[in-house]
Amino acid sequence: MQTSAFDFVLPDELIAQHPAEPRDRARLMVIRRQEGTWEHRTFRDLPELLNPGDVLVRNNTQVVPARIIGHRESTGGKWEGLFLRVLEDGAWEILATTRGRPIEGETVIVGQGLRLILESKGTEGRWKVRPESGESATSLLELHGQVPLPPYIRKGKEEPGDRVRYQTLYAAVPGAVAAPTAGLHFTQAVFEGLKARDIALVDTTLHVGIGTFRPIEVDQIEDHVLHAEWAELTPEAVETIKARRDAGGRIVAVGTTSARTLETAAASGTLKPFAGETRLYLRPGHRFQGMNILLTNFHLPRSSLLVLVSALGGVDLIREAYAEAVRQRYRFYSYGDAMLIL
Repeated sequence: MQTSAFDFVLPDELIAQHPAEPRDRARLMVIRRQEGTWEHRTFRDLPELLNPGDVLVRNNTQVVPARIIGHRESTGGKWEGLFLRVLEDGAWEILATTRGRPIEGETVIVGQGLRLILESKGTEGRWKVRPESGESATSLLELHGQVPLPPYIRKGKEEPGDRVRYQTLYAAVPGAVAAPTAGLHFTQAVFEGLKARDIALVDTTLHVGIGTFRPIEVDQIEDHVLHAEWAELTPEAVETIKARRDAGGRIVAVGTTSARTLETAAASGTLKPFAGETRLYLRPGHRFQGMNILLTNFHLPRSSLLVLVSALGGVDLIREAYAEAVRQRYRFYSYGDAMLIL
């Protein structure tokens, strides 16, 4: 398919710069695939839109303060990087941006004085760096890093409150450099409403990578390649999901990351435990086997996430729904409103 089929014009003022307060005050567009219709609700209505016996599968990844800002020790020039992962030898993989030309072996100082040695340069702006500290990456980033807000939110500039609001209430496993944004809307009141209607909660993990913001830059969507992301669906989670499904319940993926994890785990035709890297790219024509319903935010044009949503909801219906969302002044992207595809 042509990538242009997943493009649309979005006024800048509809890109949310701050989250809704409280979280569940966000708007919720409800898409009904069989009828080809939509309605406008709020996120706090979610429990009554689902059926008793359904199961929500949510991504419990925790966003790490991955944005690190400092200067080159030799020149004083500004240096900025995005932590990506810890390598096997304890070094860090960093996506670095700087106006100068750092060389291997030099040192940068970030945050509150953390020294990083630039060991080797990779491709696409990636560096292998080694912190001059024996503390864990999680501890060092908490002290020296900032929230890795996407560039369309205040050009990535952190403000007070972002450390809490750019994190789901149930975040538990550190490792993401971007939030699983569909989960940002949940409140304790919504969880209580789900429990009252006998809707189960199951956690999975997918550490969202920087590739989530990468637009499709080729003419055909089939030629786009996803970066690998680490995901896990435990045996216990699979057992709960299967029990609910066998009793007639539906599987609700909270976000595209949960959707990709579930579909990866069900790639053989049967939902099975999974732990490892996934590059699964869900496109129109995919036969969904691990989920029935998707809860998601409104995504970037020409993105693999919009392609995924269209694979489940139908290209034409999602295109029309997005146009309606623009007309109705929905708030878009990470801090924006949500869509429920039934």
